[in-house]
Amino acid sequence: MSEMPQPAPNRWRVLALWLAGIALVSTAGVLLAPSQPAPDTARGTDPVELGVELDAPVIAARVVPSLTGLPEASTFGTVPAAPQDATADEVPDGQLVHPTTPVPVYGQPGGAAIAVMPTAQLGSDTWVPVIADEPGWVQVLLPSRPNGSTGWLSTQDNTLKIRSTTDRIIVDRAALRLTLYRDHQQIGTWSVGLGSPAAPTPAGRTFVLASMTDAKQKFSPVIFPLGIHSTTYSTYGGGPGTTGIHGWPTTDVFGRPSSDGCIRVPADALTSLVDQVPIGTPVLIR
Repeated sequence: MSEMPQPAPNRWRVLALWLAGIALVSTAGVLLAPSQPAPDTARGTDPVELGVELDAPVIAARVVPSLTGLPEASTFGTVPAAPQDATADEVPDGQLVHPTTPVPVYGQPGGAAIAVMPTAQLGSDTWVPVIADEPGWVQVLLPSRPNGSTGWLSTQDNTLKIRSTTDRIIVDRAALRLTLYRDHQQIGTWSVGLGSPAAPTPAGRTFVLASMTDAKQKFSPVIFPLGIHSTTYSTYGGGPGTTGIHGWPTTDVFGRPSSDGCIRVPADALTSLVDQVPIGTPVLIR
């Protein structure tokens, strides 16, 4: 087993989603109309509420801004004011947070609200990776455009839950490989199909946004949308151009730049992801 790189120190059922890189076998686009979402096979510690410890000083009540008119921090949204990820080549440490109610996303701790984060996306609860923290605040990766968007969430209102995972997914674009790590140890590596030169798989650090099934398509029993978008397509078949991980019915696509940006994986790799990785798992595409 090889050792994984050390991490840096610290919408719900939709009518349709088009994922960049998903195509009919005839090479036409395919419409995803998710039916029953695959279960979130979350690992790690049980969710616990984030908040002030019993022996911590009392924090004065904050004025929570109105969420009206704010863009949504979802795969369908764009958050123009979002700070960009400053360390996009490092793996987050695996701390994940989930808003139990829609919450404001801030541009900086104590600053102005720039977006609203929903509680669920694409049939799965919203879990996002923490990339930095300050007292009363956590900075997280956002699944919205532009790629690399981040934002700050308050931990002072008891509206967040937290858990952690030691799972990491590393996608090497040059080697056309996906590797799954746990506890910094490699537990699986596969040759995969990635985006063509005309529509490359986007680079950067992101995360598993949701787990979806779609009875109307035959290429993959489960699809994992990621919190990152195509850099070629601003929209794909009318959808947001979300990049995803999914299977493929033939093996000739693996080890080749064969998609419109999505990551096509063999059946055993997909099974490993279904069985083992939680929603929110950090993904580094380098």
